[in-house]
Amino acid sequence: MEIRPILSALMRSKTGAILVAVQVAISLAILANALYIVNVRQAVAARPSGVAAESDVFYVNIQNLNRGSHERQLAEQKRQAALLRAMPGVMSVAQTSQAVLSRSGHITSMSAKRSQASASAEVSTYVSPDSLIRTYGLQLVEGRDFRPDEVPEINEDVDESSPKVLILTRAAAQKIWPGEASFVGKTLYQGTGSDDPELRVVGVVERLQTQGAQTKPRGEYSALLPARLTGGRGLLMYAVRAEPGQRDRLMQEAEQAIRTSSTDRLLVTTDTLEQHRKARYRADQGLSWMLISVSTLLLLVTASGIVGIASLWVTQRRKQIGVRRALGARRIDILRYFLTENFMITSVGVACGVLLALGLNQLLVSQLEMARLPPAYLLAGALVFWLLGVGAVYGPAWRAASISPATATRST
Repeated sequence: MEIRPILSALMRSKTGAILVAVQVAISLAILANALYIVNVRQAVAARPSGVAAESDVFYVNIQNLNRGSHERQLAEQKRQAALLRAMPGVMSVAQTSQAVLSRSGHITSMSAKRSQASASAEVSTYVSPDSLIRTYGLQLVEGRDFRPDEVPEINEDVDESSPKVLILTRAAAQKIWPGEASFVGKTLYQGTGSDDPELRVVGVVERLQTQGAQTKPRGEYSALLPARLTGGRGLLMYAVRAEPGQRDRLMQEAEQAIRTSSTDRLLVTTDTLEQHRKARYRADQGLSWMLISVSTLLLLVTASGIVGIASLWVTQRRKQIGVRRALGARRIDILRYFLTENFMITSVGVACGVLLALGLNQLLVSQLEMARLPPAYLLAGALVFWLLGVGAVYGPAWRAASISPATATRST
Protein backbone atom coordinates (compact mmCIF):
# COMPACT_ATOMS: atom_id res chain seq x y z
CA MET A 1 0.00 0.00 0.00
CA GLU A 2 1.26 3.48 -0.89
CA ILE A 3 1.64 5.89 2.01
CA ARG A 4 1.24 9.05 -0.11
CA PRO A 5 -2.58 8.80 -0.50
CA ILE A 6 -2.93 8.32 3.24
CA LEU A 7 -0.75 11.35 4.00
CA SER A 8 -2.72 13.37 1.47
CA ALA A 9 -6.00 12.42 3.16
CA LEU A 10 -4.58 13.26 6.58
CA MET A 11 -3.42 16.68 5.42
CA ARG A 12 -7.00 17.44 4.44
CA SER A 13 -8.21 16.41 7.91
CA LYS A 14 -5.34 17.64 10.03
CA THR A 15 -7.39 18.68 13.05
CA GLY A 16 -8.71 15.21 13.83
CA ALA A 17 -5.34 13.57 13.31
CA ILE A 18 -3.59 16.11 15.53
CA LEU A 19 -6.18 15.68 18.29
CA VAL A 20 -5.75 11.91 18.28
CA ALA A 21 -1.93 12.18 18.30
CA VAL A 22 -1.99 14.71 21.17
CA GLN A 23 -4.38 12.52 23.12
CA VAL A 24 -2.13 9.49 22.66
CA ALA A 25 0.99 11.49 23.64
CA ILE A 26 -0.54 12.87 26.84
CA SER A 27 -2.06 9.52 27.80
CA LEU A 28 1.21 7.67 27.21
CA ALA A 29 3.20 10.17 29.29
CA ILE A 30 0.78 9.92 32.20
CA LEU A 31 0.27 6.15 31.91
CA ALA A 32 3.98 5.26 31.88
CA ASN A 33 4.78 7.42 34.91
CA ALA A 34 1.61 6.45 36.78
CA LEU A 35 2.24 2.73 36.40
CA TYR A 36 5.87 3.19 37.42
CA ILE A 37 4.79 5.02 40.57
CA VAL A 38 2.25 2.28 41.30
CA ASN A 39 4.92 -0.40 40.90
CA VAL A 40 7.34 1.49 43.15
CA ARG A 41 4.74 2.06 45.88
CA GLN A 42 3.55 -1.55 45.76
CA ALA A 43 7.15 -2.75 46.05
CA VAL A 44 7.64 -0.49 49.07
CA ALA A 45 4.44 -1.73 50.71
CA ALA A 46 5.48 -5.35 50.16
CA ARG A 47 8.96 -4.99 51.66
CA PRO A 48 9.74 -7.68 54.25
CA SER A 49 9.72 -6.32 57.78
CA GLY A 50 12.21 -8.86 59.06
CA VAL A 51 9.54 -10.62 61.13
CA ALA A 52 9.44 -14.26 60.04
CA ALA A 53 5.66 -14.82 60.29
CA GLU A 54 3.80 -11.51 60.35
CA SER A 55 0.41 -13.20 60.24
CA ASP A 56 1.11 -14.98 63.54
CA VAL A 57 2.27 -11.93 65.56
CA PHE A 58 -0.01 -9.75 67.66
CA TYR A 59 0.43 -7.20 70.42
CA VAL A 60 -1.13 -6.89 73.87
CA ASN A 61 -1.15 -3.26 75.01
CA ILE A 62 -1.66 -2.56 78.71
CA GLN A 63 -1.96 0.68 80.65
CA ASN A 64 -2.01 0.30 84.41
CA LEU A 65 -3.76 3.17 86.17
CA ASN A 66 -2.33 2.01 89.55
CA ARG A 67 1.33 1.55 88.72
CA GLY A 68 2.82 1.33 92.21
CA SER A 69 6.51 1.11 93.09
CA HIS A 70 9.41 0.11 90.89
CA GLU A 71 9.53 -3.35 92.45
CA ARG A 72 5.78 -3.84 92.09
CA GLN A 73 5.91 -2.89 88.42
CA LEU A 74 8.76 -5.31 87.80
CA ALA A 75 6.85 -8.13 89.46
CA GLU A 76 3.70 -7.29 87.50
CA GLN A 77 5.55 -7.28 84.17
CA LYS A 78 7.10 -10.67 84.85
CA ARG A 79 3.75 -12.08 85.98
CA GLN A 80 1.96 -10.85 82.86
CA ALA A 81 4.66 -12.19 80.56
CA ALA A 82 4.56 -15.58 82.30
CA LEU A 83 0.75 -15.62 82.01
CA LEU A 84 0.92 -15.04 78.26
CA ARG A 85 3.65 -17.64 77.75
CA ALA A 86 1.61 -20.26 79.58
CA MET A 87 -1.36 -19.95 77.21
CA PRO A 88 -1.77 -22.93 74.86
CA GLY A 89 -0.80 -21.98 71.33
CA VAL A 90 1.73 -19.28 72.28
CA MET A 91 5.20 -19.87 70.83
CA SER A 92 7.04 -16.84 72.27
CA VAL A 93 6.41 -13.58 74.16
CA ALA A 94 8.62 -10.51 74.38
CA GLN A 95 7.90 -7.24 76.10
CA THR A 96 8.78 -4.39 73.73
CA SER A 97 8.86 -0.61 73.75
CA GLN A 98 7.28 -0.27 70.30
CA ALA A 99 5.66 -2.23 67.49
CA VAL A 100 7.04 -2.79 64.01
CA LEU A 101 5.38 -0.53 61.37
CA SER A 102 3.24 1.14 64.04
CA ARG A 103 4.40 4.71 63.20
CA SER A 104 4.73 5.32 66.94
CA GLY A 105 7.97 4.86 68.82
CA HIS A 106 11.42 6.16 69.62
CA ILE A 107 14.38 7.07 67.40
CA THR A 108 17.88 7.54 68.82
CA SER A 109 21.01 9.15 67.40
CA MET A 110 23.97 6.76 67.18
CA SER A 111 27.57 7.88 66.64
CA ALA A 112 30.65 5.87 65.77
CA LYS A 113 32.85 8.31 67.71
CA ARG A 114 32.28 10.41 70.79
CA SER A 115 31.50 14.13 70.36
CA GLN A 116 30.81 13.92 66.64
CA ALA A 117 29.45 17.02 64.94
CA SER A 118 26.50 14.96 63.68
CA ALA A 119 25.19 11.48 64.35
CA SER A 120 26.30 8.56 62.20
CA ALA A 121 22.71 7.30 61.95
CA GLU A 122 19.24 7.80 63.38
CA VAL A 123 18.00 4.38 64.44
CA SER A 124 14.69 3.10 65.74
CA THR A 125 15.24 1.54 69.17
CA TYR A 126 13.34 -1.56 70.31
CA VAL A 127 13.87 -1.97 74.06
CA SER A 128 13.02 -5.39 75.48
CA PRO A 129 14.04 -7.56 78.42
CA ASP A 130 13.17 -10.64 76.35
CA SER A 131 14.34 -12.11 73.06
CA LEU A 132 12.80 -10.21 70.17
CA ILE A 133 15.00 -12.30 67.91
CA ARG A 134 13.12 -15.43 68.99
CA THR A 135 9.66 -13.83 69.11
CA TYR A 136 9.95 -12.10 65.73
CA GLY A 137 12.02 -14.85 64.17
CA LEU A 138 14.73 -12.38 63.15
CA GLN A 139 17.68 -13.70 61.15
CA LEU A 140 20.87 -13.34 63.19
CA VAL A 141 23.75 -13.00 60.72
CA GLU A 142 26.57 -12.21 63.15
CA GLY A 143 27.15 -12.47 66.88
CA ARG A 144 24.56 -13.59 69.43
CA ASP A 145 21.38 -12.71 71.28
CA PHE A 146 21.43 -10.96 74.67
CA ARG A 147 22.28 -12.83 77.84
CA PRO A 148 20.07 -12.49 80.97
CA ASP A 149 22.90 -10.74 82.86
CA GLU A 150 22.95 -8.00 80.19
CA VAL A 151 19.37 -6.88 80.92
CA PRO A 152 19.30 -4.03 83.46
CA GLU A 153 16.17 -3.03 85.38
CA ILE A 154 15.71 0.70 84.97
CA ASN A 155 13.24 3.08 86.62
CA GLU A 156 12.81 5.79 84.00
CA ASP A 157 11.48 8.25 86.58
CA VAL A 158 14.68 8.38 88.64
CA ASP A 159 17.35 6.26 86.98
CA GLU A 160 19.51 7.58 84.12
CA SER A 161 21.41 4.35 83.54
CA SER A 162 21.24 2.59 80.20
CA PRO A 163 22.09 -0.76 78.60
CA LYS A 164 25.70 -1.52 77.74
CA VAL A 165 25.14 -3.69 74.66
CA LEU A 166 22.92 -3.68 71.60
CA ILE A 167 22.06 -5.56 68.44
CA LEU A 168 21.93 -3.68 65.13
CA THR A 169 20.36 -4.41 61.79
CA ARG A 170 22.79 -4.91 58.94
CA ALA A 171 21.62 -1.68 57.27
CA ALA A 172 22.21 0.38 60.44
CA ALA A 173 25.64 -1.15 61.02
CA GLN A 174 26.70 -0.45 57.44
CA LYS A 175 25.49 3.12 57.78
CA ILE A 176 27.50 3.70 60.97
CA TRP A 177 30.65 1.88 59.76
CA PRO A 178 30.57 1.99 55.96
CA GLY A 179 32.82 -0.48 54.20
CA GLU A 180 33.35 -2.72 57.24
CA ALA A 181 32.82 -6.47 56.93
CA SER A 182 32.27 -7.31 60.62
CA PHE A 183 30.55 -5.28 63.34
CA VAL A 184 30.45 -7.45 66.47
CA GLY A 185 32.61 -5.97 69.22
CA LYS A 186 32.52 -2.43 67.84
CA THR A 187 31.65 0.46 70.14
CA LEU A 188 29.25 3.28 69.41
CA TYR A 189 27.67 6.09 71.39
CA GLN A 190 24.04 6.91 72.02
CA GLY A 191 24.05 10.58 71.00
CA THR A 192 26.66 13.12 69.92
CA GLY A 193 27.77 14.54 73.28
CA SER A 194 30.97 13.99 75.24
CA ASP A 195 29.26 12.02 78.03
CA ASP A 196 26.78 9.96 76.02
CA PRO A 197 26.34 6.28 76.94
CA GLU A 198 28.71 3.80 75.34
CA LEU A 199 27.28 0.68 73.70
CA ARG A 200 28.97 -2.45 72.41
CA VAL A 201 27.60 -4.41 69.47
CA VAL A 202 27.03 -8.08 70.32
CA GLY A 203 24.96 -9.10 67.30
CA VAL A 204 23.69 -8.13 63.86
CA VAL A 205 20.34 -9.15 62.38
CA GLU A 206 19.60 -9.20 58.67
CA ARG A 207 16.55 -6.94 58.80
CA LEU A 208 14.03 -5.26 61.10
CA GLN A 209 12.00 -2.36 59.79
CA THR A 210 11.58 0.75 61.89
CA GLN A 211 8.23 1.78 63.32
CA GLY A 212 7.94 4.35 60.53
CA ALA A 213 9.24 2.05 57.75
CA GLN A 214 10.78 4.89 55.76
CA THR A 215 12.21 4.29 52.32
CA LYS A 216 15.06 1.83 52.07
CA PRO A 217 17.65 1.71 53.56
CA ARG A 218 16.55 4.18 56.28
CA GLY A 219 13.51 2.04 56.96
CA GLU A 220 15.82 -0.70 58.27
CA TYR A 221 17.94 1.43 60.62
CA SER A 222 16.92 -0.38 63.81
CA ALA A 223 18.56 -1.43 67.06
CA LEU A 224 17.60 -3.84 69.85
CA LEU A 225 18.43 -2.77 73.40
CA PRO A 226 18.14 -5.03 76.47
CA ALA A 227 16.33 -3.45 79.45
CA ARG A 228 13.30 -3.89 81.68
CA LEU A 229 11.78 -0.45 82.15
CA THR A 230 9.38 0.89 84.77
CA GLY A 231 7.96 4.35 85.38
CA GLY A 232 7.43 6.62 82.42
CA ARG A 233 3.85 6.62 81.15
CA GLY A 234 3.05 3.20 82.54
CA LEU A 235 2.38 1.70 79.12
CA LEU A 236 3.32 -1.92 78.49
CA MET A 237 3.40 -3.77 75.19
CA TYR A 238 3.90 -7.49 74.68
CA ALA A 239 4.68 -8.97 71.28
CA VAL A 240 3.17 -12.45 71.09
CA ARG A 241 3.97 -15.03 68.44
CA ALA A 242 1.21 -17.58 68.09
CA GLU A 243 1.24 -20.97 66.48
CA PRO A 244 -0.05 -20.90 62.88
CA GLY A 245 -3.82 -20.38 62.81
CA GLN A 246 -4.09 -19.59 66.54
CA ARG A 247 -3.60 -15.81 66.50
CA ASP A 248 -7.23 -14.64 66.47
CA ARG A 249 -8.26 -17.01 69.23
CA LEU A 250 -5.29 -16.08 71.38
CA MET A 251 -5.93 -12.35 70.97
CA GLN A 252 -9.33 -12.69 72.63
CA GLU A 253 -8.12 -15.08 75.30
CA ALA A 254 -5.01 -13.03 76.11
CA GLU A 255 -6.97 -9.81 76.60
CA GLN A 256 -9.48 -11.57 78.87
CA ALA A 257 -6.74 -13.35 80.82
CA ILE A 258 -4.82 -10.13 81.53
CA ARG A 259 -7.98 -8.36 82.68
CA THR A 260 -9.16 -11.09 85.03
CA SER A 261 -5.74 -11.86 86.50
CA SER A 262 -5.20 -8.41 88.04
CA THR A 263 -7.01 -6.38 90.66
CA ASP A 264 -5.58 -3.16 89.23
CA ARG A 265 -7.47 -0.91 86.84
CA LEU A 266 -6.12 -1.89 83.44
CA LEU A 267 -6.79 -0.64 79.93
CA VAL A 268 -6.09 -3.63 77.68
CA THR A 269 -6.20 -3.68 73.88
CA THR A 270 -4.84 -5.99 71.21
CA ASP A 271 -3.81 -5.44 67.61
CA THR A 272 -1.82 -7.28 64.98
CA LEU A 273 1.30 -6.65 62.97
CA GLU A 274 -0.81 -7.04 59.83
CA GLN A 275 -3.04 -4.19 61.06
CA HIS A 276 0.02 -1.99 61.57
CA ARG A 277 1.25 -2.82 58.06
CA LYS A 278 -2.14 -2.03 56.54
CA ALA A 279 -2.36 1.30 58.39
CA ARG A 280 1.24 2.22 57.55
CA TYR A 281 0.73 1.71 53.82
CA ARG A 282 -2.90 2.85 53.52
CA ALA A 283 -1.85 6.05 51.76
CA ASP A 284 0.37 4.12 49.32
CA GLN A 285 -2.44 1.72 48.50
CA GLY A 286 -4.86 4.60 48.04
CA LEU A 287 -2.45 6.38 45.71
CA SER A 288 -1.94 3.19 43.72
CA TRP A 289 -5.66 2.62 43.19
CA MET A 290 -6.17 6.25 42.26
CA LEU A 291 -3.43 6.10 39.62
CA ILE A 292 -4.74 2.80 38.27
CA SER A 293 -8.21 4.33 37.97
CA VAL A 294 -6.84 7.41 36.20
CA SER A 295 -4.82 5.23 33.81
CA THR A 296 -7.85 3.08 33.01
CA LEU A 297 -9.95 6.18 32.39
CA LEU A 298 -7.27 7.61 30.10
CA LEU A 299 -7.20 4.42 28.06
CA LEU A 300 -10.99 4.47 27.71
CA VAL A 301 -11.02 8.14 26.72
CA THR A 302 -8.24 7.63 24.18
CA ALA A 303 -9.96 4.59 22.69
CA SER A 304 -13.24 6.53 22.50
CA GLY A 305 -11.47 9.39 20.75
CA ILE A 306 -9.94 7.07 18.16
CA VAL A 307 -13.28 5.37 17.52
CA GLY A 308 -15.04 8.71 17.20
CA ILE A 309 -12.54 10.20 14.76
CA ALA A 310 -12.38 7.01 12.70
CA SER A 311 -16.19 6.82 12.53
CA LEU A 312 -16.34 10.46 11.41
CA TRP A 313 -13.78 9.81 8.67
CA VAL A 314 -15.71 6.77 7.45
CA THR A 315 -18.87 8.89 7.18
CA GLN A 316 -17.05 11.68 5.37
CA ARG A 317 -15.36 9.27 2.93
CA ARG A 318 -18.28 7.04 2.03
CA LYS A 319 -18.28 8.22 -1.58
CA GLN A 320 -14.48 7.85 -1.85
CA ILE A 321 -14.72 4.34 -0.42
CA GLY A 322 -17.49 3.44 -2.83
CA VAL A 323 -15.46 4.66 -5.80
CA ARG A 324 -12.46 2.59 -4.69
CA ARG A 325 -14.67 -0.45 -4.25
CA ALA A 326 -16.16 0.10 -7.73
CA LEU A 327 -12.65 0.29 -9.18
CA GLY A 328 -11.81 -3.10 -7.73
CA ALA A 329 -10.58 -2.42 -4.16
CA ARG A 330 -11.19 -5.37 -1.89
CA ARG A 331 -12.53 -5.22 1.63
CA ILE A 332 -9.10 -6.08 2.95
CA ASP A 333 -7.66 -3.09 1.07
CA ILE A 334 -10.13 -0.68 2.70
CA LEU A 335 -9.55 -2.25 6.10
CA ARG A 336 -5.78 -2.05 5.70
CA TYR A 337 -6.05 1.59 4.60
CA PHE A 338 -7.74 2.70 7.81
CA LEU A 339 -5.54 0.54 10.03
CA THR A 340 -2.39 1.97 8.41
CA GLU A 341 -3.70 5.50 8.73
CA ASN A 342 -4.42 5.03 12.41
CA PHE A 343 -1.05 3.35 12.99
CA MET A 344 0.72 6.36 11.50
CA ILE A 345 -1.22 8.79 13.70
CA THR A 346 -0.67 6.63 16.79
CA SER A 347 3.07 6.35 16.04
CA VAL A 348 3.40 10.12 15.95
CA GLY A 349 1.54 10.31 19.25
CA VAL A 350 3.72 7.56 20.75
CA ALA A 351 6.93 9.35 19.69
CA CYS A 352 5.75 12.61 21.25
CA GLY A 353 4.44 10.71 24.29
CA VAL A 354 7.83 9.12 24.95
CA LEU A 355 9.50 12.54 24.98
CA LEU A 356 6.71 13.93 27.18
CA ALA A 357 6.98 10.96 29.56
CA LEU A 358 10.72 11.51 29.95
CA GLY A 359 10.14 15.20 30.66
CA LEU A 360 7.46 14.42 33.24
CA ASN A 361 9.70 11.85 34.89
CA GLN A 362 12.56 14.36 35.06
CA LEU A 363 10.23 16.72 36.89
CA LEU A 364 9.29 13.97 39.36
CA VAL A 365 12.95 13.08 39.85
CA SER A 366 13.91 16.67 40.64
CA GLN A 367 10.91 17.47 42.83
CA LEU A 368 10.09 14.17 44.56
CA GLU A 369 13.45 12.36 44.45
CA MET A 370 12.02 9.48 42.43
CA ALA A 371 14.15 7.12 40.38
CA ARG A 372 14.36 7.56 36.64
CA LEU A 373 11.72 5.91 34.50
CA PRO A 374 13.01 2.55 33.17
CA PRO A 375 12.85 2.17 29.35
CA ALA A 376 10.67 -0.93 29.74
CA TYR A 377 7.73 1.25 30.82
CA LEU A 378 8.06 3.38 27.70
CA LEU A 379 8.23 0.33 25.44
CA ALA A 380 5.27 -1.27 27.19
CA GLY A 381 3.31 1.98 26.97
CA ALA A 382 4.05 2.34 23.25
CA LEU A 383 2.92 -1.25 22.64
CA VAL A 384 -0.28 -0.68 24.62
CA PHE A 385 -1.24 2.37 22.58
CA TRP A 386 -0.37 0.73 19.25
CA LEU A 387 -2.61 -2.21 20.15
CA LEU A 388 -5.24 0.16 21.54
CA GLY A 389 -5.22 2.12 18.27
CA VAL A 390 -5.62 -1.00 16.15
CA GLY A 391 -8.38 -2.34 18.38
CA ALA A 392 -10.25 0.95 18.53
CA VAL A 393 -10.16 1.63 14.78
CA TYR A 394 -10.94 -1.91 13.72
CA GLY A 395 -14.72 -1.54 14.15
CA PRO A 396 -15.10 1.66 12.07
CA ALA A 397 -12.61 0.28 9.51
CA TRP A 398 -14.61 -2.93 9.12
CA ARG A 399 -17.81 -0.95 8.63
CA ALA A 400 -16.02 1.07 5.94
CA ALA A 401 -14.85 -2.10 4.23
CA SER A 402 -18.43 -3.42 4.27
CA ILE A 403 -19.87 -0.42 2.41
CA SER A 404 -21.53 -1.43 -0.83
CA PRO A 405 -20.11 0.40 -3.90
CA ALA A 406 -23.61 1.16 -5.20
CA THR A 407 -24.79 2.50 -1.84
CA ALA A 408 -21.70 4.62 -1.36
CA THR A 409 -21.74 6.18 -4.82
CA ARG A 410 -25.44 7.10 -4.54
CA SER A 411 -24.85 8.93 -1.24
CA THR A 412 -24.09 12.64 -1.28
